[in-house]
Amino acid sequence: MGKIWDKGNSIDKKIEEFTVGDDYIIDQELVQYDCEASIAHAKMLKKIGILSANEEKQLIEELQKIAQEHKERKFTISIEDEDCHTAIENRLIKSLGDSGSKIHTGRSRNDQVLVALRLYYKSSLSEISSMINQCIEHLQKFGDNNNFDFPGYTHMQKAMPSNIKIWSNAFADSCIDDLKNLKNVQHIIDQNPLGSVAGYPIPLDIDRELTSSELDFNKIQSNPIYCQISRGKFETLIVDSLSQIMLTLNRLSSDLILFSMPHFGYFMLPEKFCTGSSIMPQKKNPDVLELIRANYHIVNGYGVQVKSLSANLISGYNRDLQLAKKPVINSINITKSSLDMMTYIITNLIASKENCLNDMTEDLFATNEVYNLVKEGVPFRDAYRTIAKKLSDK
Repeated sequence: MGKIWDKGNSIDKKIEEFTVGDDYIIDQELVQYDCEASIAHAKMLKKIGILSANEEKQLIEELQKIAQEHKERKFTISIEDEDCHTAIENRLIKSLGDSGSKIHTGRSRNDQVLVALRLYYKSSLSEISSMINQCIEHLQKFGDNNNFDFPGYTHMQKAMPSNIKIWSNAFADSCIDDLKNLKNVQHIIDQNPLGSVAGYPIPLDIDRELTSSELDFNKIQSNPIYCQISRGKFETLIVDSLSQIMLTLNRLSSDLILFSMPHFGYFMLPEKFCTGSSIMPQKKNPDVLELIRANYHIVNGYGVQVKSLSANLISGYNRDLQLAKKPVINSINITKSSLDMMTYIITNLIASKENCLNDMTEDLFATNEVYNLVKEGVPFRDAYRTIAKKLSDK
């Protein structure tokens, strides 16, 4: 079948391939959410008298069937379809005839795409929130189970005594702040764009309250033009929040890579977590941590892409924004896999109490000695110089 905007003229094949890109592949992520939004839209069309009760029932049943086929990996989207939205509507028309042709009444592909993406974002960020909470829980548990001292570092040099529990909870606290940031983004994007059509009113009494309730949105995104120009803005907020999560995982990975080196030996990864070398038989490489660390840079780069794509655009929809879909979806999937893997690593991580305590050398307590003199009435700077000289004379 044709495209939903087809007016009877064929499009140049080369132009079609370029404009579609890999959108028809990426859109497999959105099939479920387009079906959910279309079911809510069908209920709304029935309420305002566009659909009969039988037409509504037929559409809902067929959309549920499509969603199930997608779940079973049986629903296909071709390059000729362009995207999941066309593929779904074509299926409805093929299966239901005139009833299927009515589903697009009162909406544009603009708000159709927006609402499917918004539902996908809501679901994905909710899942990521749960994963962050699990990571926090395991970091805190790791600290509770390993509450002993080890060296603290500044400039990668021994500095002062620290503690495994304090170290572990530092990253848990960072995750807690990342979660607060993510929840703020979740609150902002929890707005229903369905019914804003192409950003301009149409002569139809669309019931946006009904679709908002059906789709469990917190509020209606009331300004139709803002619905359009929020695409790109909301995606930037999402990827920026994911980048903060990945930054925490990046720095945690760096610590674990360093402190699990034989020179330190504070932490140990299970051997089954490490890869080997094709030439050096002794190697146990923390590749998994290196990849988590690198993933921060990938997500951060996607953030730059999305932010750049949404700049300089005039109000209303511009197809530039089609290219923002892939980096956002990739960022979400990378963050999920990285959180899952880091939680798994922390659950299996071993802290060596013996190695940590054996490395608590005298120089770590220099600042403590300074403050012992301060407590005796010695001015801080004099105490500082006294201990510095004592150490240099050794």
